[in-house]
Amino acid sequence: MNVVKALGRLWLVPVALVAWEVVTRVAEQPFFPPPSAILARMYELWFSGPPSHLLLTDGALADLGPSLARLFTGWLVTAVIGIAAGIAIGCSPRLSDYVDPLIQFGRAVPPPLLVPFFLALLKLGTPAQLATIVFGVIWPILLNTIDGARTVDRQHLETARIFGFSAAQRLWQVILPSAMPKIFAGLRLALSLALILMVIAEIFAGTDGIGYRLLYTQRSYLYPDMWGCIVLLGLLGYLLNSAFLLVERRVLAWHRGARQTT
Repeated sequence: MNVVKALGRLWLVPVALVAWEVVTRVAEQPFFPPPSAILARMYELWFSGPPSHLLLTDGALADLGPSLARLFTGWLVTAVIGIAAGIAIGCSPRLSDYVDPLIQFGRAVPPPLLVPFFLALLKLGTPAQLATIVFGVIWPILLNTIDGARTVDRQHLETARIFGFSAAQRLWQVILPSAMPKIFAGLRLALSLALILMVIAEIFAGTDGIGYRLLYTQRSYLYPDMWGCIVLLGLLGYLLNSAFLLVERRVLAWHRGARQTT
């Protein structure tokens, strides 16, 4: 039944593709190739490899491998830092008063504007790209974790103290489970931002990856290749979001069950 509902929601995709194909073929603009040409070029570039490599070509491994490594490394490092700092700040009103102006200032700075600074500090390559990703995606994780830690039910904390829970036990058995829904909301938003910042960082500070490939194809007037990069990034974002939602549903199944029983 769920499959039927999912297919029912996807009916607009083939309609949009057909309309795109017709409009671009009628317009005959080299800047906007039809989707059939884009898909053919994507297959040739990335998905015509041997079955032993899951049909991925050497070009796909060269473009996607470094990009995904940077994306997940930056996101995971930021998750650890953001959750740890967010729990500490959310549980300490005094610490929150001290660091809140810095947080508000930092979140207001557009991350792409700091790419030249990171380039000057760390030079061209992966360190500057990771710094861009980490700075840009830490804010939704940090702010959601702070909010989640602040909204923990005080009765639960008092009950844990009465039963003799240590500080570590209160953290792992009361605070983190209560804050987990908001932490996952921040992680999901951060994952989408990480993909965007990965592309921006590779365009301005990269020597490989899908963002660098996008810049190269644009400068070389390879428009089917350029649009192939754009479509590939869109598909990658959709798959990452869908995979994260599956993990979130499994991890937070207890939370939905608790809400339904209350």
